[in-house]
Amino acid sequence: MSILEEYQKLLKKQKLDVRIQKYLSVPSLVRLKKIGYFCGMDYGSKDIYSFLEYVSRYDHSYSTMLLTSWFSDDLAVLLAALFHDVSTPCTSHVVDYLNKDYEKQESTETKTEEVLKRDALFLSYLKEDNLLLEDIVDFKKYSFLDLERPKLCADRLDGIFLTSLFWTKEMNLEEVKMALNWITAFRNEDNELEIGFTNLEVGQMILQKNEKIDLFCHTNEDNYMMEYLASILRKCLEKKLFTYTMLYQMTEEEMIWKMIKDEEIKGMWQTFQEIKKEEIPYISLPNVKKRVMKPLINGVRM
Repeated sequence: MSILEEYQKLLKKQKLDVRIQKYLSVPSLVRLKKIGYFCGMDYGSKDIYSFLEYVSRYDHSYSTMLLTSWFSDDLAVLLAALFHDVSTPCTSHVVDYLNKDYEKQESTETKTEEVLKRDALFLSYLKEDNLLLEDIVDFKKYSFLDLERPKLCADRLDGIFLTSLFWTKEMNLEEVKMALNWITAFRNEDNELEIGFTNLEVGQMILQKNEKIDLFCHTNEDNYMMEYLASILRKCLEKKLFTYTMLYQMTEEEMIWKMIKDEEIKGMWQTFQEIKKEEIPYISLPNVKKRVMKPLINGVRM
C-alpha cells in the first residue's frame, strides 16, 4: 500500500457513503487524476524538487471530501468538497502566476460552474439525487470546507497533510493519525463552524508544519520555477499551441505533447526539467501568497 493510500485510509473514519460512489467516475473529476497537486513541479528539475509520491488533484479532492465527512453527512456538502477543485487547470496555481494573481491565487476558481455544466453524467446524477448545481458550485458557503485565512478548514488541513507528507517531508503518518485524534468542530469568533484541535501540542505541530510549507513556497528557486513554467504557458498561448480554455479541459500529459511539438518550447521545457539550483537567478515577485494559519485550540485562536 502506498503512503497516499495509507493516508486516505486514516481519513476514512467510516465506510464511504454509497451515495458518493457514482460521482467518483464522472469525467470532470476523473480528469483531475492527471492534474498534479504540486503545480506541474512533478515535471521540474529533480535538483530542485523531490516528491515522495505523485499526488493528483483528484487525490486532494477525494481526501478533502473524506475530511469533510467527519463533520457533515449532507450529500451536497460532501459533493461540494469532492468537486471544489474540478476547475483546476493544467499546472494548477502556475496559471494564477500566468494571470499575475500571486497573492490570492484564486483566479482559476471562477470556472467551476462552467466545467460542471459540461459534464452530462454529473448533471444526471445531481438530478437523480434532487440536488441543485449551485449547492455544489458555491463551496465557499460551507465553513468546514473553505474559510478565509488564518482559519482552518478541510481543504486547508488536507493541503497541510499532503504537502508535509509528500513535499517537505516534515510529517509522517503517525503524526497525521495523532492530529486526527484531536480534531473537532468549534464555533469561531465569527460564529462559523471551524475545524480545530483539543490539544495544544497538536495545534502547535500543525502550525509548525504549515510554516515550513510557507518557507518552501517562498524560496527563490520555487518562485523562479513557478514563474518560468508560467512563461512557457504564455509562450504556448502566443503561438496558439492551445487556448487558455483548453488548460481547463486537457490533462497535463496532453498539454505537454502539444508543447514539445514546437522546437522553441521544447527547449524551454528541457531547461525546466534539467536546470540546476545554482543556475537559477534571483527573481523578485510581488506579494506571493502567505500561507498564514492560526488554528483554534479548545475554541480559542492561537
